[in-house]
Amino acid sequence: MIPLVLVIDDDMTLNRLMVGQLNRMGHAATGVHSWAAAQVYLQQHDPHLILLDCQLPDANGREVLPQLVADYPVIIMTAYGSVKDAVVSMQAGAAEYLLKPVNLDELQLVIRRVLDTHNMQKEFRYLKEQEQKRKSFMVGQSAALKEVEHMIDAVAPSMMTVLVQGESGVGKELVAREIHERSQVAGHSFVALDCCTMQESLFESELFGHEKGAFTGADRQKKGLIESAEGGTLFLDEIGEISPTIQAKLLRVLETGRFRRVGGTRDLTANVRVVAATNRDLLAMSQEGSFRADLFYRLNAFTIYVPPLRKRSDDIPALVQHFINNHDFSRRVNKHLAGEALDKLLAYPWPGNIRELKNMVERAIILSGDAARILPQHIALQDNSSSAIVSTGSSKGIHLNFEQEPTLEDLERHYLELLLEKFSGHRGKVARTLGISERNVYRLLKKHDFMEA
Repeated sequence: MIPLVLVIDDDMTLNRLMVGQLNRMGHAATGVHSWAAAQVYLQQHDPHLILLDCQLPDANGREVLPQLVADYPVIIMTAYGSVKDAVVSMQAGAAEYLLKPVNLDELQLVIRRVLDTHNMQKEFRYLKEQEQKRKSFMVGQSAALKEVEHMIDAVAPSMMTVLVQGESGVGKELVAREIHERSQVAGHSFVALDCCTMQESLFESELFGHEKGAFTGADRQKKGLIESAEGGTLFLDEIGEISPTIQAKLLRVLETGRFRRVGGTRDLTANVRVVAATNRDLLAMSQEGSFRADLFYRLNAFTIYVPPLRKRSDDIPALVQHFINNHDFSRRVNKHLAGEALDKLLAYPWPGNIRELKNMVERAIILSGDAARILPQHIALQDNSSSAIVSTGSSKGIHLNFEQEPTLEDLERHYLELLLEKFSGHRGKVARTLGISERNVYRLLKKHDFMEA
């Protein structure tokens, strides 16, 4: 970003020279010659730095300084300087104090130092605010959320394995992080692994590590995430997607606290707490045989169910305000939600849960531009009247959109397409989800012309 600099000085020649020099330095500089002109400029622009002359035709620079330093770093300039004046100006909040005639080389060094210092101070304040503000990863006061908080408080101090269940987008990883933060290992690492994003061979190496020469390309030893999380928490997201081979090895870790790197011959100690999450019905999967029953019961020792957003709608106002306060793009305007817009949010069922709400709020911030209020027209929500919802398991919904009522063939094709996209074409995972054999999946792919999928 090019720094925007405002020069307030009634000496037209010096003002022009400084603006020209600043532009050659790579800044976007603008000069004004009075306090009135500066006020007009500041109503429309947000400069990164102000150069302020002490003697203006319509104001005293030192008197208006307090109005500026709350929002901008300010460098005071004067032709009638003294040590006392410099001390007074710095105590009033000026970043620097320069005597006229201003040496342009010195000006360049001073501006760079002031901007660097201001940026570091701003970043430090932001990080400090974030640290002070973080009481919990949980946002809201609904009864459903309080029950989740109660469960977290109950299990966090122990080293018990925890299974977090809930629909996609409800914030299962945030619950896992909160368990870690309230535990006796909070000072150690929290390491997360998404179980449905990698092939089985890569997943095994990522989780357990590998020895040099274990497979083609393994030119050195690599520690896995179990070792990276030493003394802390290992979070396994979407654990319902792991293969039977990995299920067996993970069960050994949970039962014995021991594991081996890929290609290794000696046992290593797994000094980690495991928190797992899933949006699938592991009990049903274990009964069907697609998930090991012994692993399920090991994970199910303590379960926390995270409710969908539609069951904790009382938290929507707090969540919206949280997303407005913590978005990581433009912060020029303090946004707030209009009452009509909030009513629109409260009436929506939120199939995508908190993830969908967060995306909607960030989009509304962008669409509302420089306006302070987020209005109903800034909020774009899915029209459920043209959607067919197909349930997968007991918790997650996949939404199939059609312009008219779909046939059974339409549903079959679109559902298959969504599953292929979700599992990156992994036919075994598609078969387990559909409850059919891989051979039948192959027939469906051929039937619907997905053979290249």
